[in-house]
Amino acid sequence: MQHSLLLAGLALVSSIFSGAATQTNVVTCGSILKLLNSDYAFRLHSHDVKYGSGSGQQSVTGVEQKEDVNSHWVVKAQTGEQCERGEPIACGSTVRLEHLTTKKNLHSHHFSSPLSGEQEVSAYGTDGHGDTGDHWEVVCSNDSWMRDAHVRLRHIDTGLYLAMSGRSYGRPISGQMEIVGVHKPQHGTRWTTAEGLFIVPKEKSSTHDDYAHTEL
Repeated sequence: MQHSLLLAGLALVSSIFSGAATQTNVVTCGSILKLLNSDYAFRLHSHDVKYGSGSGQQSVTGVEQKEDVNSHWVVKAQTGEQCERGEPIACGSTVRLEHLTTKKNLHSHHFSSPLSGEQEVSAYGTDGHGDTGDHWEVVCSNDSWMRDAHVRLRHIDTGLYLAMSGRSYGRPISGQMEIVGVHKPQHGTRWTTAEGLFIVPKEKSSTHDDYAHTEL
């Protein structure tokens, strides 16, 4: 009898901790994160360097360095809508990703990328305000976007997937990888979250512990 009660108690404790871990493992509105390409192990990056061709907008690249502060992105709702701080991002949701340093949104459009000739991906807008070219669908298989899951980001306006082409730039951004939009969910289109400041879902947060974070 005592053995059965002990097993039941352990099962309950395990369930409680499992539920808490699930809540803190979800990507939420307002979180600041770095996106790691699952196929190339480079992080999504931007900086105040314009493309020399195509749109001439701010370039978006991939970098291998973990510590680069220009790889932070803020998760936001689509243009004209609001998501509550700490609200889990459901699979199938449309989001914007704002570059923390330059306040421009991850963007794509019908321009050719400079190295591979695929669709260009840029950073666009002023103080976080842009247009529908900033909208990306979170393609994943769970109810919500989980931090440890592989996801894809599909561009709403053009239907293409955010990807790394596998080609690298020369000077002045030597070694950084080209970011593009591609037609199929192929190699280079899988992403997962890396370092960041993740806001705990509101119903599970407290005034003392609103964040689940990893080393920025």
